[in-house]
Amino acid sequence: MNDKKYLKWYQKVAYGSGDMASNCGYALISSFMLLYLTTAVGLNSLVIGNLMMASKLLDGVSDIFFGGLMDKTKSKMGQARPWMLFGQIGVSASLFLVFAIPSMSETMQYAYFFVFYTAFNAIFYTANSIAYSSLAAKITKNGQERVQLGSIRFIFATFTTLVVSYNVMGLVERFGGGAKGWRAVALLFAVIALAVNTFSVLMVKEVPDEDTGAEQYQAEQKQPAAEKVSFGQSLKLLLKNPYYILILGLYLVNYVYSGITQGVGIFFMTYYMGDPALLGTFSLVSLVPVMLILMVTPTLVKKFGTMRKMNLYARIVTILMGLLFLVGAINKNLPIMLIAAFFRNMAGGPLTGTLNALVAETSDYTYRTQKVRIDGVMFSCSSIGVKLGGGIGSAVVGWLLAIGGFDGAAAIQPESAVNMIFFMYAVIPIIFGLFMALLIYLLKVEDANRAWDKEHAAEGAIE
Repeated sequence: MNDKKYLKWYQKVAYGSGDMASNCGYALISSFMLLYLTTAVGLNSLVIGNLMMASKLLDGVSDIFFGGLMDKTKSKMGQARPWMLFGQIGVSASLFLVFAIPSMSETMQYAYFFVFYTAFNAIFYTANSIAYSSLAAKITKNGQERVQLGSIRFIFATFTTLVVSYNVMGLVERFGGGAKGWRAVALLFAVIALAVNTFSVLMVKEVPDEDTGAEQYQAEQKQPAAEKVSFGQSLKLLLKNPYYILILGLYLVNYVYSGITQGVGIFFMTYYMGDPALLGTFSLVSLVPVMLILMVTPTLVKKFGTMRKMNLYARIVTILMGLLFLVGAINKNLPIMLIAAFFRNMAGGPLTGTLNALVAETSDYTYRTQKVRIDGVMFSCSSIGVKLGGGIGSAVVGWLLAIGGFDGAAAIQPESAVNMIFFMYAVIPIIFGLFMALLIYLLKVEDANRAWDKEHAAEGAIE
């Protein structure tokens, strides 16, 4: 393991603030896009769900494509930072435009939404997100610092999500309500995201690969290794790494679940609990414990020995707390629901803080076994997971709302719609928790890397 320290404390904070920029857009779209489209614009939730799903088919392809482009990038800023910097310009522009659907025919409104929703996800957010995620592996080679970066970035992410959840509805009304209010809110968050992202990029720098101590590494070669790997070869290398498939699956399951719960949250509070203001309260007890646990996640990793072992025990707690939440939700017992949500999310927090570090371990496994660095393509799983998983989750909400008979123009919803909303918010988390526990159990990449290092130590082949 590399024990050299690469980062000052303020650089760790600056890197983490990049997730504030990301979540200004992601939290707004994942939590409020469907509400905006069905109530302010008057579009059909089933059609929206279909369009989201069609968009995600394009999105999944672009992730690996942009990862490959990043691996081939050579600039004074490095490989990742240029994509992160300039990608955010498109992110902010498309975020505003997707919440500014003009008055025109319904067909054109659907087309407008599809174009700019796809531009946000498949192009600009993809470029920015892959660059940001892979940057953690490029600004430090120290495993402990990578865990710290993962924790800090998700503290910023959860804080931003909390701020968005608590304030968006009030800001919409303050800016005039309806479509006008949504446009103003989207513009506000787009500008904030652009400023914070720029700060994050400029405060860190990428570390040359030779700092790992590897012999004749990329910087010492006349032609960087990244240029020798074609897009097709990169795909083959990904498929040769079983842990990539597992980490991709974990990302997808985690963010499909998040997309569903975030997308249906405002509907659950409004139509099941009868008080939309509760969204802020539930966001508070869901996100604050995550911020708290992320502060000690690096210490917990040390205590348990591996990220996998820590996350596996934590996942068991989330499932138990999910069952307690279900009991409280059935009886509309608010204190039990809040307590269960608090501890469920506290137990789930370490996973969000270690996902990027696990991807870095997975990328290191490919380098150990194949002697090729493909960090950009490898970190595409984070972008695929966040966008494809979150998009599928949002689409599922639209589909299931339509199946339940939800009517955006009705103040009182039919019982079938309320039951479907309850299922998505209270039952689905338990089902997805079981899937995540299985994937975490199988994700033994840390043990595999240690075993490889031990086996090759005598040959002097350790990085």
